[in-house]
Amino acid sequence: MKVILPVAGKGERMRPYTNNLPKCLLPVGGKTIIDWIVEDALQLKPSETIFITGYKAEKMDQFLDTRPKWGRTRTVLQGDPQGLGQAISLALPYVEDDEPLLIILGDTLFDADLSALADSPTNVLYTYKVSDPRRFGVAVTDPTGNIQRLVEKPQEFVSDEAIVGIYYIKDVKALRAALKHLMDNDIRTRGEFQLTDALQMMLEQGCKFRTAPVREWLDCGLPETLVQTNTWLLQNKDGLNNVCSMASDMSQDFHDVKFIPPCVIGRNCVIEGSTVGPNVTLGDNCVIVNSMVENCIVWDGETVKNTEISDQIIASEA
Repeated sequence: MKVILPVAGKGERMRPYTNNLPKCLLPVGGKTIIDWIVEDALQLKPSETIFITGYKAEKMDQFLDTRPKWGRTRTVLQGDPQGLGQAISLALPYVEDDEPLLIILGDTLFDADLSALADSPTNVLYTYKVSDPRRFGVAVTDPTGNIQRLVEKPQEFVSDEAIVGIYYIKDVKALRAALKHLMDNDIRTRGEFQLTDALQMMLEQGCKFRTAPVREWLDCGLPETLVQTNTWLLQNKDGLNNVCSMASDMSQDFHDVKFIPPCVIGRNCVIEGSTVGPNVTLGDNCVIVNSMVENCIVWDGETVKNTEISDQIIASEA
């Protein structure tokens, strides 16, 4: 299996935090967004992980140099972005027709079981039940979970199963042909080549798709929702609930400090006369003095003094 991660977007709704970083490298829950995604996918032992880069591509290249444990990786530049379908097509020359493919959008955090994909006989789209399907692309299924058709932002109810951006493709040859047909014939939706259009073509040609559920779909699209996602991760992932996780030895210099779990404290931090937590991700080399910090993401190297802050991302670099 190969994994494709499109990370070319500009993350405009996350500005100013994406002024100098691609969105997938923003910290949340003690890791970057892309760390959470890749570490979930590594359980499938992919032969290669392919990153489709664009905006701030050099930052992604530099970051991958720090992740040798991810095994074989490759970056492919989407220099003139024209949609997700085009992005995926750029990676397909590095994928064999008989090798399954897992596509995960590079800004999608989720709580889902990927392990079942290793034995899946069909293509799989992960979905999440939503209260207002009009905002999403949805999968219309039969009673056994087999997908009959895909509908983009239906104004009349046809399904509440929103497609979340995790696609397991068994029929790689058919996907390759569908994307080629779209681009050869300049078939666009909302001005772009859409992956969903290619998947619908595959369905019409007889390819089998089924749905699989995600237990939680986490929004990283806006600063305020990224803070909420940080809270969810600290409370639900890696056993952090009711724990303060320290990246370095607890003997580091803390004076008159109250930690309220859950929180993650980075390396080489100086904290004095302060309360930290709950739901705080603190980066490396931070200084917190005479302050109260709760429900926050604090980037590496930040200093907070003589203040109370909550529900914020602290990043002077941004």
